[in-house]
Amino acid sequence: MYLKKFLFLVLITTGLVISCSVSKSARQDRSIINGNWVLNNVSYEGSSGKFSSVLFNDADASCFEGSSWFFRNNNSTGSYMLTDATNCNGDERFIRWSVVDREGMSSQLQFKFINEKYKDISGGLGYRLDIEALTEQYMKLTSKVQVEGDPVTVVYEFSKIE
Repeated sequence: MYLKKFLFLVLITTGLVISCSVSKSARQDRSIINGNWVLNNVSYEGSSGKFSSVLFNDADASCFEGSSWFFRNNNSTGSYMLTDATNCNGDERFIRWSVVDREGMSSQLQFKFINEKYKDISGGLGYRLDIEALTEQYMKLTSKVQVEGDPVTVVYEFSKIE
């Protein structure tokens, strides 16, 4: 009787560990993302004209250009600081992040806001950005949005700081 319960618990635990494991590809992406980055450019594809946009329900896109981002791989936390310009709050924002590996599609960087004590402050809501390019020195992320009913892709181009 006890042996059956023990085997059942071992099988359940093994199943949970396997289902929660991170793919080799996601681990590799996380390792590359780990460290300090600068968001050099925010641009838009799929539509012409000038855009005024608020990114991540935080600040105007212009505040993000030149912002500093930090990703810590070992505990999936990080932060970013916007440029300290007019109408841009340069305070540090804390995030919890991960890489989502999607079979047959580009991987995604996902993050949500946390406080300095690593507690969720976003009610579980977060953001997912497609990883279009990722090298040791360059990262290009995109997100698809609708502008007046038309699809537009927001492009985020980062370079790694040594």
